[in-house]
Amino acid sequence: MVKNRTLLLIACFVWLIAGINIVRIGLLAYVGHITVLNIILSIIVFCLFWFLIFNRLVNKHTIRIAGYETEKQYFWYFFDLKSFIIMAVMMTLGITIRVMNLMPESFIAYFYTGLGTALTLAGIKFGIRYLRFDT
Repeated sequence: MVKNRTLLLIACFVWLIAGINIVRIGLLAYVGHITVLNIILSIIVFCLFWFLIFNRLVNKHTIRIAGYETEKQYFWYFFDLKSFIIMAVMMTLGITIRVMNLMPESFIAYFYTGLGTALTLAGIKFGIRYLRFDT
């Protein structure tokens, strides 16, 4: 079991690892697909995921973690069950899209770059929440 504050650090690392990996895949796919349109699409994807999903999710999980009545939790409590299911579905879809070549490389470039950047920013925000968490 870990202190509640540590759950935010675990979330920070999980989101950073996922985000950086997704950005890497997107940037590798950008080779040969760098266009103004694709860059704009990456920014749109980032904004949609950050402002509509991940920013809110970080806030929600920080509040949930801060609300635990006991001082320590199991390390996997950095997420709730719903978030683990969403993460599993997103990973499965992402892997399936790439392995089965369901989308063109240009889609992988702009979508993964935007998504991965939003995921990375969520990891950074979890890290900031960890540093500011009142123990």
